[in-house]
Amino acid sequence: MISVCIPVYNYKIGKLVRSLVSQGERCDEPFEIIVIDDHSSTDVSNQNEAVCRRHTYVRLGSNVGRSRIRNMFPALARYDNLLYIDCDSEIISDDYIDKYLIEIRRGDAPVVCGGRVYNANLPPPAERLRWKYGRERESIPAEARRLSPVRYFMTNNFLINRKVLESVRFDERLTQYGYEDTLFAYSLEKQGVPVKHIDNPLLHACVETNAAFIEKTDRSIANLVSILRYTGHDDGFIGKVRILSVYNNLRRNLAGMAAGNLLALLRPAFRLMLCRRSASLRLFDLYKLGLLFFLMYKTAAPVKVPGSRG
Repeated sequence: MISVCIPVYNYKIGKLVRSLVSQGERCDEPFEIIVIDDHSSTDVSNQNEAVCRRHTYVRLGSNVGRSRIRNMFPALARYDNLLYIDCDSEIISDDYIDKYLIEIRRGDAPVVCGGRVYNANLPPPAERLRWKYGRERESIPAEARRLSPVRYFMTNNFLINRKVLESVRFDERLTQYGYEDTLFAYSLEKQGVPVKHIDNPLLHACVETNAAFIEKTDRSIANLVSILRYTGHDDGFIGKVRILSVYNNLRRNLAGMAAGNLLALLRPAFRLMLCRRSASLRLFDLYKLGLLFFLMYKTAAPVKVPGSRG
C-alpha cells in the first residue's frame, strides 16, 4: 500500500531505515523502502547499502540534484502511495506510518504534509543559527500551516499519490537546494491539487554549523533567482515566498531601492557576524534580502553558487 522513498546524499540512514522497518512490519499493510543515492561518497554508500540489503537501493553514477532524484521514485515503486522522507530525518513517534495509512484510507487528499520539528536542547553558538531558524520558522503546527499550505509545504516528509507526481513533477532544471519545494507546491495548486497538512512530524536530525547553513542559504537564494527566471516572474509564485514579496515592495520606490542596495553592500559584514556567533533571525533575514538584491541587480546571467549538490 505504501512505498517509502528516501533520496540520500552523503548521510548515513541506518537508524531511519531500522525505525521504518519496525513500523512497517507492525502496520499489516503492503510496505516497501526505496533508497536512491545521489552519488554519495563510497564509504557512506557502502554503509547505507548494507543497511538496505533487503530493500531497493539504487546508486547513481553522477549527482542529479534534488528535483530529478525525486522524480525517479515512481518508476521504482510498487505501490501508488509514495511517502517521501529526507535522509537526515528521525522518526519520533510510534504511529508515524499509521497516521499516513489513516490518510490513505480516508482518500480525501492526494498530497499530505506531516511537518518537521527540531531538538529542544540548545546547541553551542557555532551551531545555533540553523537550530533557531528551524525551531521558529519551520516547526509549525498543522493548524497554522493550513492557513498557507503552499508556503509551508516541505519535501522532507510528505505523502503523494503516484498519479499526481506523474502529472505534476519537480522541475528538473533546478539542481541546487532552495525553494524547489515551494515551486512544486505552487504547481500543485495551479493544477487544482490540494495539499493537506497534518501533525505527523519528523525530527530534523542533521547538525549544521552557522557557516554551513549560510553557504546553504547562499545556494537557496541563487536557486530562487533561477526559479524567478524559469517562471517568468510569476506573480502567484512571488506571493507565496515572503522574501520575494518584501523585495517587490522595496523596489517600487527610490527609498526602498536605496535600502536594498545598502543591504547588498552590508551583506559581507552580516555574513561574518552570522558565521561567527550571531543567531539573530532578524540579521539573517536582512542578509538574505541583501543577497537577493545583489544577485538580481548585479548579475545579468543565470546565477550559480558553487557548493555541493543533493
